[in-house]
Amino acid sequence: MSIMELSTFESGILLWIQENLRGAWDKIVVFITFLGDAGWFWIALTVLLLIIRKTRMRALGPAFALAIDVLVCNVTLKNLFMRPRPYVSFDFLVPLGHLDNETSFPSGHTCSSFAAAAAIYFMYGKKAGIPAFILASLISLSRLYVGVHYPTDILAGVIVGVLCGLAGAAICKAITKKVEKKKAAEQK
Repeated sequence: MSIMELSTFESGILLWIQENLRGAWDKIVVFITFLGDAGWFWIALTVLLLIIRKTRMRALGPAFALAIDVLVCNVTLKNLFMRPRPYVSFDFLVPLGHLDNETSFPSGHTCSSFAAAAAIYFMYGKKAGIPAFILASLISLSRLYVGVHYPTDILAGVIVGVLCGLAGAAICKAITKKVEKKKAAEQK
């Protein structure tokens, strides 16, 4: 299957969503997609976790994950692939909400959401991680609903995001281990 055939197949999925699912849920889904705009929700949550003394060290995981995500997704991959948005390539697709003028692949909303969610999962456990993954999934699916990403943009965003989250958590755990080792040495 060629790139154009894949894009045509994917635009068919988006057209089906546009014709069969849109309507009563539009305002809710546009709000959900807004939560992922520029990663603001995940950044605000991370800042809040950094402020709280009890959660400060573990909050470095999502902070590093989001920083890595910006470099990998927004700076590198989007500029490397420069895939146009579906509504640019297929005029029968009508996006909801404000239009993004950046490129489509991979989905930045999805990357940042899954980077933060994965880091939260690995730093805070299931109790915080599962709700984070649920919200990340809703934000990602909202990007299909509003018609600004192809399904493969979302899939790539999930993969890249989770890898960024793993990297952020690993860096945080390495730093925490060094800090704890230093504190233990100072107490002797």
